[in-house]
Amino acid sequence: MRSSRLGLRTPARVVRIAVLGLLLAGTAGTPTSAQVPVPVDGVATVEFHSPAVDRTMKYNIVLPYGYEDSDVRYPVLYLMHGVSQNYTVWGRMAVPFYAGMYNLIVVMPDGGNSWYVNWAESEGGQKNDWEDHIIEDVIGHVDANYRTIARREGRAITGLSMGGYGALTLGLRHPDMFVSIGSTSGALEHGRQAAQRLSSGDGRGTPRERSDEPNPAIGIPGFSSQAERTPLGREFVSVEQAEAYDPFTLIQRVPPEQVPHIYLDCGTEDGLIEGAREFAGILLQKNLPFDYMQMAGRHNGAYWTQSVGRIIGVQYEVMRRALGERPVAVRAPS
Repeated sequence: MRSSRLGLRTPARVVRIAVLGLLLAGTAGTPTSAQVPVPVDGVATVEFHSPAVDRTMKYNIVLPYGYEDSDVRYPVLYLMHGVSQNYTVWGRMAVPFYAGMYNLIVVMPDGGNSWYVNWAESEGGQKNDWEDHIIEDVIGHVDANYRTIARREGRAITGLSMGGYGALTLGLRHPDMFVSIGSTSGALEHGRQAAQRLSSGDGRGTPRERSDEPNPAIGIPGFSSQAERTPLGREFVSVEQAEAYDPFTLIQRVPPEQVPHIYLDCGTEDGLIEGAREFAGILLQKNLPFDYMQMAGRHNGAYWTQSVGRIIGVQYEVMRRALGERPVAVRAPS
């Protein structure tokens, strides 16, 4: 962990959420000083330096009701955004409302358009270790500055679209860090498709035809337009590198007893659902614990606003059971 190199910040005081309609209309807060982020509709924005990408970054955070008046430590759920999105997107999809129902911390990091991998080649003087950004810098900063249960049993990760791919991939690459990993509408075949292109001699990287118009809602200098947020370089340069970030390959490599609980869902009108179904089939064949849901919906915010409530509920329960805070069935004596 590189948390020792990260600056400390004062945890934000978080207001209680009363009305869902206010949350859906709200936006993420903006720090009024370098030290104290002010929550807006229950969401606070934290700014810090990430050595893995060598730039100032932000994440949004929701703290449980009563956090500031207690000394309790809480489990943490990390929510990863999709491509062309940013750390503010989850706050507009009722996450503060649902998070307010549970005693947990919810963290919403920013990963740009990186696919959450350490890029094989970077250009333009960039540093693009985006896996390390999440695993070392974001998690390290959160654990150093908030009262978290900073071990596997108290940590879960999920994402949407690109973030679903990222959450499963990072979780399977670091199974010792997460007790539950998940995906909603995940682009789960991204790594496998990259390996297939490389195998066929097509070494194209992630397309970089992105707008250079800054998005003021992001508020990160030099990282607020889609062009700036898309890494310069090559994500993978070999089949082996792509397979190392392929959840379909990783699930075969991780010993069954080390695989975290897995959550999957996707809309029935979403073109990515076949990947979710195939992955669920592998989990069935391997007799691994997982939750799967599909419901009517497309690849859009309307679907994710519905799915996120179930995600938070399921992963919160998995963490609480792992922490020994829920009843365990005991076989009656014969």
